Amino acid sequence: MNKKRIKKNWIVPKGEPLTELDEKMLAMQEEGLLVPRRSMIKTPEQIEGIRRSGVINTGVLDAVAAEIKAGMTTGDIDRLVYDYTTSHGATPAPLHYEGFPKSVCVSINEVVCHGIPNDEEMILDGDIVNVDVTTIYNGYYSDASRMFVIGETTQEKQRLVDVAWDCLQLGAKAAKPFGRLGDIAGAITKYAHQNGYSVVRDLCGHGVGLAFHEDPDVDHYGRSGTGMVIVPGMVFTIEPMINMGTWEVFVDEEDGWTVVTEDELPSAQWEHTFVMTEHGLEVLSY
Repeated sequence: MNKKRIKKNWIVPKGEPLTELDEKMLAMQEEGLLVPRRSMIKTPEQIEGIRRSGVINTGVLDAVAAEIKAGMTTGDIDRLVYDYTTSHGATPAPLHYEGFPKSVCVSINEVVCHGIPNDEEMILDGDIVNVDVTTIYNGYYSDASRMFVIGETTQEKQRLVDVAWDCLQLGAKAAKPFGRLGDIAGAITKYAHQNGYSVVRDLCGHGVGLAFHEDPDVDHYGRSGTGMVIVPGMVFTIEPMINMGTWEVFVDEEDGWTVVTEDELPSAQWEHTFVMTEHGLEVLSY
């Protein structure tokens, strides 16, 4: 009789006494569930550091909300983000990250994410714009993005932005302590499809806090009751990318960063950084 191979993620260092959480996770692991590595659980001190970073990160997006308008360039947004972040003693994480040349991602209409700001790209009335910021403060990372509707847009674009917001909220509501990451994906997928939209499958949320991108991957497309167990102390983003047309995307060959919908129909995305507590998710940056 063949036994199902269990991935041994939760390992207690030899000689350390077992905590109540250790016993719970070891038991779940023995049942065949995929559990996080013990090192993926943030300490209270680390969570506080991420929370302080998140205050600045949220402040950056508040500053963008106060200024963004038709007639600005995406380069103007980049300078605003850099100036706010550095004036608060922090660093914009995207700047020079794996060669990314700017301090923020600004993605307009059919651009799903990772749009590179420049002084030629004008923000126009009717655009829907995603501004995605990540902040490093005292070594701790926080990550969030918002959609901005510029002036008066079409009913179709406004509805897409609203449904994308609802997807984020429903995904967060579905996440429970000792639930599964697939519960997030299941809630988002169901709601997006009910409203006639698709969910990008090639990109996902992620762990964050001590680095820009950490384990686990947080998929937005999938089924409830699947995936890794969510344990109190895990810090991660939920950031569903919801498309008006196909879920398929491509990366611009010229810059190697900008992700665009395959059919060039609009996309919308909201992102928060969360920590799982014993009572549910707490927002650390929005």
